[in-house]
Amino acid sequence: MVESHISPCCFYFFVCRKPKTGILMLNMGGPEKIEHVEDFLFRLFMDRDLMTLPVQNKLAPFIAKRRTPKIQEQYRRIGGGSPIKMWTSMQGDGMVKLLDEMSPDTGSSLNAIYRYYSSKQTKPRMRWSAIDRWPTHPLLIECFAEHIRRELEMFPSEKRDDVVILFSAHSLPMSVVNRGDPYPQEVGATVQHVMEKLNYCNPYRLVWQSKVGPMPWLGPQTDETIKGLCQRGKKNLLLVPIAFTSDHIETLHELDIEYAQVLGKEALADLVHNHLKSRESCSKQLTLRCPLCMNPVCGQTKAFFASQKH
Repeated sequence: MVESHISPCCFYFFVCRKPKTGILMLNMGGPEKIEHVEDFLFRLFMDRDLMTLPVQNKLAPFIAKRRTPKIQEQYRRIGGGSPIKMWTSMQGDGMVKLLDEMSPDTGSSLNAIYRYYSSKQTKPRMRWSAIDRWPTHPLLIECFAEHIRRELEMFPSEKRDDVVILFSAHSLPMSVVNRGDPYPQEVGATVQHVMEKLNYCNPYRLVWQSKVGPMPWLGPQTDETIKGLCQRGKKNLLLVPIAFTSDHIETLHELDIEYAQVLGKEALADLVHNHLKSRESCSKQLTLRCPLCMNPVCGQTKAFFASQKH
């Protein structure tokens, strides 16, 4: 019990005023506009917490300037800038709304704390805590599993069980891995829990993307794995970006455009190969004229392919 000598008016103010909790969401960020790309790359390569380079203050601006045109083109192809701030803001707004509904009323105890510090004429120091990892959080696992189930349903039923699930995560230099960074094990734990949730319904692999430079990085690389599986006849692949919390350049360009082009070429080659093996001149549908078709060229085309049947 804390005794109070504050007037009723002031006491009412303290009781009604809800304490505020600040949530700071951190990620690597990205350039919001094309013209921000070079500055973003410069800051990235200058950050010694992310990477250490020889003569970094000279090498960083050189690398940033050299890579800028290529990276700008990639951002143009995904809409003109990184959407990561937009997605992070949306995630934050949704999180705060849910927290306001879930959070219990703690006003009375905090009022006592406020009065204590007021009497001491000192301001309370902000207390910090960190949510630094969540690789096996049940809701994260369920979210991934639900998306994978939905995407697997898009494959023909006769091929669904043979679909290879490729979990793709951002790679790390082996120098970082060999220092004992737990990131690879934590990503692996996420994959294992997701597959357990799916009852190990399909074959799967964990692969790594976004390697930069000539030094050894964690593998196998996503693009090399896709090519290798396609060469071995595995043409039904489900690519799952696993260790990402929202879409950005690594998912929208690297996965959706670069790796999809590899799969697209393989798919077209497979389509032609199967057609040649079938020895069919065309599908049965092509030879059937539309009931009200009056186009003579259309009729001639269909008649031509019908005459080519073996």
